[in-house]
Amino acid sequence: MSSAQQNFSAGQAQGQTQIKAEDCIQSTKESACAAADKAQTAANTSGQTAQENKEEAAGFLQQTGEQVKTMAQGAVDSVKHTLGMDKK
Repeated sequence: MSSAQQNFSAGQAQGQTQIKAEDCIQSTKESACAAADKAQTAANTSGQTAQENKEEAAGFLQQTGEQVKTMAQGAVDSVKHTLGMDKK
């Protein structure tokens, strides 16, 4: 093989290697971007779910508080009735 042919083959191999390396880098960038997008979506979903759970818990506590208040008022009325204090 002549020197020119060897240089040509070496240059061709180097070019192919460089193309493969660039393809790998691009593929890695795309994978990293996709992973970042998925992570951001998961974080947004988690934050939204946490807010919904917080609102649901607040509603539950308010409802429970109203029920306790109603039961306590009923107990007071019952005691007043038993003691005859409900008559005016």
